[in-house]
Amino acid sequence: MARVARRVKDERVLKLTRRYLEAGLMEGGVTSARTEGTPQGGPLSPLLSNILLTDLDRELEKRGHRFCRYADDCNIYVGSQRSGQRVMAEVTAFLEQRLKLKVNADKSAVARPWQRKFLGYSVTWHRKPKLKIAPTSRQRLGEKIRQTLRGAQGRSVKQVIAELNPILRGWVAYFRLTEEKGVLVELDGWIRRKVRALLWRHWKRGYTRAQNLIRAGLSHERAWQSATNGHGPWWNGGSSHMNVAYPKSWFDRMKLVSLLDTQRRFSLVS
Repeated sequence: MARVARRVKDERVLKLTRRYLEAGLMEGGVTSARTEGTPQGGPLSPLLSNILLTDLDRELEKRGHRFCRYADDCNIYVGSQRSGQRVMAEVTAFLEQRLKLKVNADKSAVARPWQRKFLGYSVTWHRKPKLKIAPTSRQRLGEKIRQTLRGAQGRSVKQVIAELNPILRGWVAYFRLTEEKGVLVELDGWIRRKVRALLWRHWKRGYTRAQNLIRAGLSHERAWQSATNGHGPWWNGGSSHMNVAYPKSWFDRMKLVSLLDTQRRFSLVS
């Protein structure tokens, strides 16, 4: 609070800030006193982190370091591993001794930029680096889609797509700055395969599968051969007969959000 008071002179704001910090913590319907930290999800945490870590920004600027910080997430860029280890030790000491903060050793490291992530992004290893989506960000989206599709039994594909679209639209809006498009192409293909596998699972019987493939434009012979192939939904979701019957143009008509197409539209606007 003393550090906040250096920046904020309005007594009402200081009083409100203190009340935030002293607010009780409710667990299992029981309120207990808060001994550290700020209420999760509230606007106070990023505000206080910026007030406190401004001192870190000034220290890094004074030392001539290149860095990028957002709230308590910070990347510092130096020329060699040896320099990185030295700066890591110095910054850790500054944070712990001067600002009385604890550095999370598990999340901190000295590494190449393309081996690390920042706000969900990473960079390529090229001489002129390109911004790309970090692997962990891709994995989290994949898990979210799996969870959505797990409960898709009994719902139409149209309903499933309507549920997927807000997730996909929000995700690609955040990662619209990516310069590496390969991950978007792969994810689009993977999502369409998941939906095709869902269709195959919905049809259940060989007769129903054959009839639907015939309606989608396959020959009678190929439809029946495909419908009785004995493979599971995931295999059939990526098979040539399902790709021919339900190509990308079909998904476009069903209004499934394409990550690549949406990102390209964002790029044209910007």
